[in-house]
Amino acid sequence: MSPLRADAARNRELLLAAAADEFDEHGLDASVADIARRAGVGKGTVFRHFPTKGELISAIVRSRVEELNAVAERLLTAADPGAALVEFVETAARRQQERDLSFLRGATTPIDAQQRMAALVDRLVDRAREHGAVRADVTGTDVLLLLCAPNHVVSYAPDASPDLWRRYLAIILDGLRPEGAHPLPAPPPAPLTG
Repeated sequence: MSPLRADAARNRELLLAAAADEFDEHGLDASVADIARRAGVGKGTVFRHFPTKGELISAIVRSRVEELNAVAERLLTAADPGAALVEFVETAARRQQERDLSFLRGATTPIDAQQRMAALVDRLVDRAREHGAVRADVTGTDVLLLLCAPNHVVSYAPDASPDLWRRYLAIILDGLRPEGAHPLPAPPPAPLTG
């Protein structure tokens, strides 16, 4: 990789981190000038990488989804498929807790990253189901829809302790297990991507 390309890649990563921090602190009204200043680059560099604020937000979403995709990919070869699924769900919930991503609510996940995550989660759930660690009627789409639930629920609790999300994660994980499961009252949702 040439030095220019290495600098461009470094600048892009600095911009993504700076933008995530600025959006976290100031919401979607964060200015490009403040993002550039935080990243230590000029505004022109921001616009060379991300011509619009929407493209910058989309890149942040892609980065977060791809981080989780890498975790899922690694866990597909774990010896214990049930523990692998639990680790993936815990990792997703913990990362949401560690990083306030509320500014991304309503942002569109790039379709290729979303499709990759859906396929990876389907495979994690299928492996766990085949090993009897997940109830037979749970789908990958069910798990994808539950990934945000622990932190979403906590957002409604006034003065919540920093670890309250773990309580709701435990309830969700217990609900995925076959022990004591009752039939679900409705069919599963359609896959999130087509």
